[in-house]
Amino acid sequence: MKKRLVKLLAPALVVGLVATASGCGGKQEPEAVGGGKCEAGSGSITIATGNSTGVYYVVGGGLAQVISKNTDLKATAAETGASVQNIEQLVDGTYDVAFSLSDTAADAVNGNESFDQPQPVRALTNLYPNTTHVVVRADSGIDSLEDMKGKTISTGSPKSGTEVIANRLLEQAGVDPAKDIKAQRLDMVKTADGMKDGTIDGLFWSGGLPTPQITDLFTSLGDKVKFIDVSPMLPKMKEINDVYEASTISKDVYKTPEDIKTFDTPNVLLVKDDFAKSNACAITKLIFDKKQQLVKVHPASKDISLDTARQTTPVKLHPGAEQALDELKAPK
Repeated sequence: MKKRLVKLLAPALVVGLVATASGCGGKQEPEAVGGGKCEAGSGSITIATGNSTGVYYVVGGGLAQVISKNTDLKATAAETGASVQNIEQLVDGTYDVAFSLSDTAADAVNGNESFDQPQPVRALTNLYPNTTHVVVRADSGIDSLEDMKGKTISTGSPKSGTEVIANRLLEQAGVDPAKDIKAQRLDMVKTADGMKDGTIDGLFWSGGLPTPQITDLFTSLGDKVKFIDVSPMLPKMKEINDVYEASTISKDVYKTPEDIKTFDTPNVLLVKDDFAKSNACAITKLIFDKKQQLVKVHPASKDISLDTARQTTPVKLHPGAEQALDELKAPK
């Protein structure tokens, strides 16, 4: 593991967290418990998360630790490019569990956008929302999405949910992300570095609150960076996918002069449709039974709720997750 990645995590989280590109070399296939029990079997599972500076990575590491400490499964979490890559490699067997934005998950089960056919994935639960961040340098001359024409813009890591949202926003604003901007498909570390040294004019990011690299930008650059209000684009975005919801980034989150209007996208935790029912049930129950441990890892986990757990449409819940939520009495 790179020293940089280790430093980003609390010491307690490092146990059981493996940040590798594939995350599954030589893993033992998990053995399920039969008889309809909501009890995990034995073996190992891998969890696909996201960039090392993002919330997926931190919460995924916490979830791996919770699973490993409370079951006979040995869970590890891997750094990835996030949503699209996660689903592709979930389906090909590289990973067993994957974080994803719900709009990308909807594309997967419908065979749209990045997916040329419906993908065999199911949901364990709705998680917390990701908030859309659009931040630019104050000296860039950008006051709207339309002003991004001709500018150098980071649209997120390749095959990430951020990239999907960035491209959709630009297209709805009449900006061709392939022709009208100098697109930089970068993770948040490189993006933040570029914003600081002036080689990048603006960025898109979809992540939990707060995201460390965004905090760092506003701490180190102050009023040299600012948010762009993308809330007027919400009606057009909802025409593409109804999961998008209006939201506000409180001025207290990044110490901005005022609240920022934007929109959220729910996150879902995915498995393949043939994932063992008993393991799916046990993991889903743990997410809620041990929620406070996840909250300690990252405050975004506070928004994990039984009230919204079943809100994964059009992705169907895995039968094991259904069993867990029934036992937990999550609203139907």
